[in-house]
Amino acid sequence: MKTFPDQDEGRKPAPSSKPARAAEPAPANIGFVGMVRWAWRQLTTMRAALILLLILALAAIPGSLLPQRIQDPIRVTTFIEENGAWGEFLDRLQLFDVYSSVWFSSVYILLMISLVGCVLPRTAQHWRAMRQAPPKAPRRLSRMPGYQTFERETDPEELLDRAEARLKKQGYRTIRAGDHVAAERGYLRETGNLVFHASLLALVVTMAIGSLFGYSGQRVLVEGDTFANSLVAYDSFEPGTYFDADRLDDFRIRLDSFESSFDDQAIGNQFGQPRTFEADITEFYEGQETRHRLEVNQPIRIGGTGIYLTGNGYAPVFTTRDAQGNVTFSGPVVFLPQPEASGYGSRGVLKVPDAQPDQLGFVGFLLPTAGLNDDGELISRFAELRNPYVVMSAYRGDLGLDTGVPQSVYDLDADNMTAIIDAAGNPITLELTPGETVQLPDGLGSVTLEGIDRFMAIDIRHDPTQGPMLVFSILLMVGLGLSLFVPRRRMWVRTTGGEVEVAALARGEDPRVEHAARDLAAELHDRARNPERPAKGH
Repeated sequence: MKTFPDQDEGRKPAPSSKPARAAEPAPANIGFVGMVRWAWRQLTTMRAALILLLILALAAIPGSLLPQRIQDPIRVTTFIEENGAWGEFLDRLQLFDVYSSVWFSSVYILLMISLVGCVLPRTAQHWRAMRQAPPKAPRRLSRMPGYQTFERETDPEELLDRAEARLKKQGYRTIRAGDHVAAERGYLRETGNLVFHASLLALVVTMAIGSLFGYSGQRVLVEGDTFANSLVAYDSFEPGTYFDADRLDDFRIRLDSFESSFDDQAIGNQFGQPRTFEADITEFYEGQETRHRLEVNQPIRIGGTGIYLTGNGYAPVFTTRDAQGNVTFSGPVVFLPQPEASGYGSRGVLKVPDAQPDQLGFVGFLLPTAGLNDDGELISRFAELRNPYVVMSAYRGDLGLDTGVPQSVYDLDADNMTAIIDAAGNPITLELTPGETVQLPDGLGSVTLEGIDRFMAIDIRHDPTQGPMLVFSILLMVGLGLSLFVPRRRMWVRTTGGEVEVAALARGEDPRVEHAARDLAAELHDRARNPERPAKGH
């Protein structure tokens, strides 16, 4: 990187003008205070900030690989139980609470301190530099990377006046110093650099504040269901540290209908790909009823809360009866699409704790458009409900719902259950189409597939810092643009005897520094010969 030379040739450079060197180890015998000062200098370097930012990114990796307690405590408990001592060791390292762990918070705080220590001193230094006059011309302008000379053909004062006017018009700050004009511009480059780093710091702090006072939750809604924004209505809820339930926006939404479309005209890998997901919902807020169309990447806002469409699928509607015909279960059951299954093949679990004489459990698979592959196996050929078919396995026994241990509605704990068998002693397989009823053996009743509804999964978020986040994000991009595209440059025009010298020097990389000197020299020379000709750019 090029630096500005000293103004007086032969003068020894000041210590601050020496090139930056790698951090040295702490000197010995400097005492506690000296050690603290040395550590502070190392922490508040930009290199330390970049290292801490990299460490923070690496520290976040376990949070994406391992289940987190704040998001899914049941999954964390299951993981620890399945992995024994290894799971307990990971728990002691707080790897299931990464973002609230001591080590993650420590790196986060050190990064904040480092950024503050970098930005504030540089801001003060930049402010002083901006108020200083451009430096006078060094003795030998010919040493500058951009240098031009020509014979003077006009009065020197008039030529310097023209040079000063032209440089001011190009955005330079200028001074007259005897036989020359000194000019400097490009402070916006360092200003942009400081704005970028200050905005980055503000973004991180604002993000932390949002995580403290905001919240996010998830809910699955079947067509016709209504969601009231209260804690008990969420399927899962992730509050900030200082979240206050009394500040929840008081609203309700109802899923009126859900529609999706899939491409059945394309060929190859594009066949069956989703094209649209649209949910018609009704909002009830502040005594008013409003209709909305909720789509992917097009959330809606109610008060200060954003609602995002994150998933969808099918919810078969079942009715189970005991041997006397009494209804023991009736309603939709959410079946989750399986990534490995074709045509939106979905898996779900039906639990019937009120069944007599034993509790019943069913593990089912829905094929929206059932068909057979070349091996004679059932598959779904398309994602829409063109030939729906449900295949289920049935179990009897204890569902384990009374043990006090929470269970997932999408999994069946069959440890205390046995498969229901037919007269030949084989486990039964129920195959149903909409409107069909299947009788269970041993007087266990019947199962009816009444129909198939649609469901949507929504993510509900409240972040009080979204406005400031947008502002700081824009400032960050503006600062980055200024730091990348604004050149920092000094120029001098000197008249000596019958000669005019034009020199330019860049701070940092500036491929146009030579062009700047050549263009200014050419314009001054041309104006000296043709004073009536308008200056370029007028």
